Amino acid sequence: MNKRDIKILLVDDEPDILEIVGYNLKSEGYQIFTANNGQKAIKSAKKNIPHLILLDIMMPEMDGIEACEKIRKIKSLENVIIAFLTARGEDYSQVAGFEAGADDYITKPIKPKVLVSKVKSLLRRLKTKKEGEEIFKIGDIVIDRDEYVVYKADKKISLPRKEFELFSLLTSKPGKVFKREVILDTVWGNEVVVGGRTIDVHIRKLREKIGDNHFKTIKGVGYKFVIEGAD
Repeated sequence: MNKRDIKILLVDDEPDILEIVGYNLKSEGYQIFTANNGQKAIKSAKKNIPHLILLDIMMPEMDGIEACEKIRKIKSLENVIIAFLTARGEDYSQVAGFEAGADDYITKPIKPKVLVSKVKSLLRRLKTKKEGEEIFKIGDIVIDRDEYVVYKADKKISLPRKEFELFSLLTSKPGKVFKREVILDTVWGNEVVVGGRTIDVHIRKLREKIGDNHFKTIKGVGYKFVIEGAD
């Protein structure tokens, strides 16, 4: 995909941030759309269907957390990459962001060149569609990697991008214990600094949606996916 075809929605209530970050990303050739609060962000996202949303947390009218939660419920936006771009770097804030469905977390201030590099890294997560290679079955679960959708006993389960990537990793080798550091490196990338609870939060959500019996915790090590009746 060419840069000129990639759409990025930048959401922040600070005009200077919209101007500076927007300028640097436009200079890279991306299509940039802006909004200064959560409500306008949702409206713009529905209209423009961006590939990436850079979302501030503290904004008037509707904050970034609520906006992220609402965006994740919109069918046409279920595959968009969402990264929080905010000055709040506390662990609890990061956990709240990931629970809302965010894929990543970028702390301000950040140098323009570093931000551009980070955006390029995020956009590499966009999957190239390959017919016949993106659907596989494991037990009564069907995983559609192309559509980021899971079916269990013919029931459709939509997952945010990070939950899906974590689920795909664990199901790639049922019964194998994936160490926490491997999960972080594979799903979030070794350049991303996230709180220690991030994996636990995502596993908890997968247990709620897929079934608690499928996920086994190996204390002090990591997690593994279990096929019913096989463990």
